[in-house]
Amino acid sequence: MEAMIEEVPSGVLVVDKDSGMTSHDLVAITRRQLNFKKIGHCGTLDPMATGVMMLVIGKATKLQDRLMSEDKVYDGSLKLGETTGSQDKESDIEEVREVPAYSDVEIKEGFEHFVGDFEQIPPMVSAIKKNGVPLYKLARQGKTVERKPRAVRVMDYQIHRVGLPEVDFTVHCTKGFYVRTYAHDIGQQLGCGAHLIALRRTRSGKFDLSRAIKTEDLKVASRQEIIDKMIKLDEIAEMLS
Repeated sequence: MEAMIEEVPSGVLVVDKDSGMTSHDLVAITRRQLNFKKIGHCGTLDPMATGVMMLVIGKATKLQDRLMSEDKVYDGSLKLGETTGSQDKESDIEEVREVPAYSDVEIKEGFEHFVGDFEQIPPMVSAIKKNGVPLYKLARQGKTVERKPRAVRVMDYQIHRVGLPEVDFTVHCTKGFYVRTYAHDIGQQLGCGAHLIALRRTRSGKFDLSRAIKTEDLKVASRQEIIDKMIKLDEIAEMLS
């Protein structure tokens, strides 16, 4: 067994996460396929989200904090006129409001309010802990607690489609950014409310989907196929320099 562990090189495996899976699911699958335990992940993705999930393997686990601190790019879709407790489509609709016939300019003004440095209040349905208890567990008990605002930054955004009540967009942001809170806050700014209905992470730092292994392929991949897909430590060092 020791020899087998030594054969696994250290590095990063970029996975294109499927919807409905958690970050922990991907770690468990990879541990099983590699028969290797020293594997972690760089930042969670909500179960409904798809896209770039970085798994750190072996000595690369020491780079976890550095890799998690990088900026991210997401493609998302929001739906105006409806708000939910989780700020996305994963929970029940709490309020419905009429969606005015906004022009493209008015939609853009809503997005423009959230550019540069600003603060977000994390959603109750999140992994942030209050007195050691994750907020999502408190939310399940019907509790709402005060959350401290977090400093975030949007470097850039694009609106790709306005088909009211839906809007498709891309946002380039700092770590710790909640895209569902972004969608919620844009809805509040516009005056009709909104929630996130789709989310895909396309880039995390310098890691993107171009070198990702699909979740369905990861489940059946051989040990060697996974090793071949990994980005090794020497290349990561160059990427981070």
